[in-house]
Amino acid sequence: MTTNHAESGGQVGSPLLNLAVFGGFVAITLYVVYRVSSRNASTADYYAAGSAFTGRKNGIAITGDYLSAASFLGIAGAIAVHGYDGFLYSIGFLVAWLVALLLVAEGVRNTGRFTMGDVLAYRMRQRPVRAAAATSTLVISFFYMVAQMAGAGGLVALLLNVHGKGGQALVICVVGLVMIFYVLVGGMRGTTWVQVIKATLLVMTAVLMTVFLLGKFGFSMSALLEEAAAHNADGQKVLEPGAQYGHAQLDFISLSLALVFGAAGLPHVLMRFYTVPNAGQARRSVVWAIGCMAVFYLATLVIGYGASALVGSDRILSSTGKENSAAPLLAFEIGGTLLLGIVAAVAFATIIAVVAGLTLTASASFAHDVYANIFRGGKAEPAAEVRVARLTAVVVGLLAMIGGVLLIGQNVAFLVALAFAFAASANLSTLLFSLFWRRFNTTGTLWGMYGGLSSCLLLVFFSPVVSGAPTSIFPEADFHVFPLTNPGIVSIPLSFLFAYLGTVLSKEQVDEAKQKEMAVRALTGIHR
Repeated sequence: MTTNHAESGGQVGSPLLNLAVFGGFVAITLYVVYRVSSRNASTADYYAAGSAFTGRKNGIAITGDYLSAASFLGIAGAIAVHGYDGFLYSIGFLVAWLVALLLVAEGVRNTGRFTMGDVLAYRMRQRPVRAAAATSTLVISFFYMVAQMAGAGGLVALLLNVHGKGGQALVICVVGLVMIFYVLVGGMRGTTWVQVIKATLLVMTAVLMTVFLLGKFGFSMSALLEEAAAHNADGQKVLEPGAQYGHAQLDFISLSLALVFGAAGLPHVLMRFYTVPNAGQARRSVVWAIGCMAVFYLATLVIGYGASALVGSDRILSSTGKENSAAPLLAFEIGGTLLLGIVAAVAFATIIAVVAGLTLTASASFAHDVYANIFRGGKAEPAAEVRVARLTAVVVGLLAMIGGVLLIGQNVAFLVALAFAFAASANLSTLLFSLFWRRFNTTGTLWGMYGGLSSCLLLVFFSPVVSGAPTSIFPEADFHVFPLTNPGIVSIPLSFLFAYLGTVLSKEQVDEAKQKEMAVRALTGIHR
């Protein structure tokens, strides 16, 4: 077959075609966003699309919101290079939804209106709890967004043959500006439709590549796996556990905990439950999301091993985007320039759709929790609140662009795993205690959120993520004292412990009436 790649990581395929397909996607979605955005007058419209989406549409949108560049590029690359151990990311990302389905979805939909702060502050003192919820939401959203933006930089280097940091930075800024437009014009309704279109394209592309790949090997998975092992630097080891985490089992357990408990605490995922009319539809949307994601993650297994078989782990690691380039290189290998253009556009679409969802969540949290409820005491004009949300979206978008430019070249899946650790450490304990523990009070909420968040930040700062390893952000420096790259195994139990101790040690009285009202509302959805 004809190839026009450079072995050491030059461009792949035709940059013009890649740009054209991506431009087509942006044009279509911008038109859709513009068409559906006419009804964004009220806060309910802007934040929750008037709660008018069905469970199925919302489930597909959750898939679009959740399947980030880490899922598509990072996991496929991790499987291509590390084999079985890379697939553990997929399992963690998917199993996490059972926590959301069984413990969180219904209660959050019934007790909140627009943000996670609504649930946490329902029976607590409003101002401190909303401030904590907004802080947590902004920190988690920022980490997650920076990961997406860094992924955009690496992808561009590979697909458009832009190798200078200046060129990559320019493209990150373009992605950021398109995303800000989606959020400003479309609000939640526009963003949801972008995510539905993107999820459909992503799952279809993954399935298409899987069928192509299996066809190449006579629909024999065994033949594919043998070929993958033959072209991988680790040989047969990639077919069994331990190639990546064999010497760091504790690190693996920590990562698993962060992935499994993180999803139910991600603010942009929790916010999606408000776009459906009731708790039944919220549950239905999670079931749809699990179905779509299961198909996608099974496809990434085949795509990852397929990349190892047809491209080879050495070539993947020597290319511009390293692990993140496995899926695009494979697309070029099996479908030439056209399939590569489609995969490139889908990967870009993935980044834009996820970042749009995150920006909307961060801006809603600031406008609704901080501006409307802390500064204005719950008496803000809807138009003023939406205006503040739009302003915040611009600021958050600009900050994400700067962060993305600074972190060009970092592995995206690993950055997202950190965001999951933050979500599990700061939000999950307080959400579960708020919904299920009668004695839980404001002090417990604040201790749990700030304790989990700060312990997580501190452990990451003194871990090999920041210094002391060749893959660190500062590889030359070494001030790491915490041995694990993911802090979940320490920070998640700490957050539960802080929340418990804060509640038990404080003399604060629980508002019995509010507690009973919340319990009834969480179970039934009945509002007074």
